[in-house]
Amino acid sequence: MSKDESKGEPRRWSQRVSQTSDALDLEPGVFTWDDPRRIALSLKCSAERSERRKADPFRSAMSMLNFYINRAGRQLPEDRRACLEAAKDELRALFGRPQRSRGGSGSPGISGKGQSSSSSPRSHE
Repeated sequence: MSKDESKGEPRRWSQRVSQTSDALDLEPGVFTWDDPRRIALSLKCSAERSERRKADPFRSAMSMLNFYINRAGRQLPEDRRACLEAAKDELRALFGRPQRSRGGSGSPGISGKGQSSSSSPRSHE
């Protein structure tokens, strides 16, 4: 048994970050809720209240949501992933940001589609 386990602390650093983020004070269980809008509203409120965050509220809230999704990886059930991806869309809407179109992988931008023309080498000609 590790030193952390004997004290009842989380075993994984990612779990500790999710539970005790220094940037945002998250509501307990926010990532387990079934309503994407409720998740987004909670993250938005947490980000706007925080005085410790380093980025703007939208980026802080989206970063925490992405962090949770990415750390769960393949162990995140498909229905949970869908709910959390929908929460991203809700978060964008709440902050007045444009919606992202999703490809088959659910990760926009990986295929190179959807990039602005400014990222193309020809745009400087």
